[in-house]
Amino acid sequence: MDFDAVRTFVAVADAGQFQDAAAVLSITQQAVSKRIAGLEKDLEVRLFTRTARGAQLTVDGQVFLPHARELLRVQARADASVRPGRRALRVDVHSRRIASAVLLQDFHRTHPRIELDVVTLDADVHAATAAVEAGTIDATFHAVTVPARQLSGAIRTARVIDEHHEVLVGPRHALANARAVTPAQLAEHRIWMPGMAAGTEWADYYDELAAAFGLTIDRVGPVFGNEALLAEIADSAELATLAGERTRYLWPDSYDLRRIPVRDPAPVYPLSLIWRDDNPHPALSKLRGYLDSRRAEAPVTEVWTPTWESRSASAARARH
Repeated sequence: MDFDAVRTFVAVADAGQFQDAAAVLSITQQAVSKRIAGLEKDLEVRLFTRTARGAQLTVDGQVFLPHARELLRVQARADASVRPGRRALRVDVHSRRIASAVLLQDFHRTHPRIELDVVTLDADVHAATAAVEAGTIDATFHAVTVPARQLSGAIRTARVIDEHHEVLVGPRHALANARAVTPAQLAEHRIWMPGMAAGTEWADYYDELAAAFGLTIDRVGPVFGNEALLAEIADSAELATLAGERTRYLWPDSYDLRRIPVRDPAPVYPLSLIWRDDNPHPALSKLRGYLDSRRAEAPVTEVWTPTWESRSASAARARH
C-alpha cells in the first residue's frame, strides 16, 4: 500500500478539503486528488464524496480511517526503530550476564524514558568497533588493547568500568570458607576457564594476569555452557573459575557455590565505552555522563590492571 496515499487520505479526512490538505502536505491539490484516486482504485471503494462543503467520508472511508491512522503509526515506529538519530540508543554489551549489561540496566532504571536497544554482537573489540564506526550500533563496551592513535579518527573511548574479580568455588574446595583471597593464594589452585578464544582482548588480559601472579588458567575442554561449568565446579574439590563481581550467575541452592573477592591487589578488568564523536544521538551523552558518575563513585583500592590498558589510557589522554 502507498503510504503517501494513506497519509494524504488522513490529511483530507482531518481537513475536510482537498485544498487544505494540499497546503498541510505542501503538495498541489492535483497531487492530492491523484493520490486519493489511486488509493480508491487500490481498495476498490469510494472514500470521499465531494459536496459544496468539501470532501466528506463515505461509509467505507469512515471504516478505513482508524486503520489508516494505525498504519501511519506503525510506519513511524518502524522507521524510528532503525533510522539514526531517531531510533532507540543501540548499545552492544557483548553478554547480558556481565557488568556492562548490569550497568546499562541501572542506567535504564535511572532514565526510564530513554529508549534502549540492547544487543549482544558476540564480537571482539575490533569487530565491535567496526560496527560502531559503520553506525550499526551507537556504542559498545570492550577492553581497548591498542593506543588511541591506532583507532579511526571518529572513534572515541573512555574507561568506564573497573570490574573486580571473584573466584567461584564449590563447597569442598580449599578456599570455600575464605572471606577474601589474594592473587598469590590463587597461584596454588587450578582456574578453569574453558573455551576462551586466543587473540581476543579477554584472552590477552588473562594471559597477562596469569603471568603477573603465576596463575594456572586452564582453557582446555569443550564448552557446554555456564550451567555445565557451574555444575562441574560445584562437584569438584579442585576446580575454581574467575568471574566479575557484577556478573550474574544463577544456580540451584544445592550447589552451595561460593563467590570470594580477590584482593591485595584486586585485579580489575578495564571496560571502556566506545563510540563515534560525531554520533548525534541525544541519549549517548546522557549514557556517557551516567557511566562517568558511576565510576567516580567506585571505592579506591589497590588494583592491578594489564600493561596494555595503562598504555592505551596514557595515549587517550594525550589525544584529547
